[in-house]
Amino acid sequence: MPPKKDHLPQEISKQIPRLRRYAIVLTTIKEDAEDLLQATLERAIAKKHQWQENTHLDRWLFTIMSSIWKNELRSRYTRQGNGVTDNIQDIADNSSTKNLEGTFLINQVLNEVMKLSEDQREAILLVYVEGLKYQEAADILEIPTGTLMSRLARARITLAKSLAFNEESTNIVNFNEHHH
Repeated sequence: MPPKKDHLPQEISKQIPRLRRYAIVLTTIKEDAEDLLQATLERAIAKKHQWQENTHLDRWLFTIMSSIWKNELRSRYTRQGNGVTDNIQDIADNSSTKNLEGTFLINQVLNEVMKLSEDQREAILLVYVEGLKYQEAADILEIPTGTLMSRLARARITLAKSLAFNEESTNIVNFNEHHH
């Protein structure tokens, strides 16, 4: 059951871990991710009157974050070009995996995911990590569903090639098992 408006600040705070993951995927830089998270929370609280009860709070927050990040990229582009750094460990540190072998595999997959283009990383995160339906993810990204599906397909192909799993390990990570 979706939260009521009078409980919105508490419900928003429950979404912080998911928002932090999304921010890291978008920005790839821990400090930028924290700034983006903070800006998203501030905007959500300031605009809480715009959230409609009986709608998904997480989708609303992801949309806010995506919008803020797109505006930031446009702003950076007009000022100067910025590089991207690799901060896979930040995501891995948030993982609850205790198994060293599993952690190694997660780090290997995350390392390859972070090498994908931003549009493919966003699609992977929203659909495979956050579990959104194709239409929901497409709405957040403001793209047609077919475009989202194409990004996911390209990402899966790229990941399969770059991870180069042998036949024994292909059953460990199978991105094609996600159904909608």
